[in-house]
Amino acid sequence: MKSFECGTLVPGCTWHTQAEDSAEIVRRAAEHLRNAHGEEVIRPNMVDEIKARVHEKDEAVH
Repeated sequence: MKSFECGTLVPGCTWHTQAEDSAEIVRRAAEHLRNAHGEEVIRPNMVDEIKARVHEKDEAVH
């Protein structure tokens, strides 16, 4: 199981998600960035930033 915490990208945000694969995490995170943070366009560099912060559920977040 993979996990992503938005606060690692947007300081102060407590939203997080879990999914079986990174593609679903990226999809959910992009949707969250649009809805909660007002991002109209999710650029490729933002997708890369999300991917870099996806980790195994029990792995420590840096």
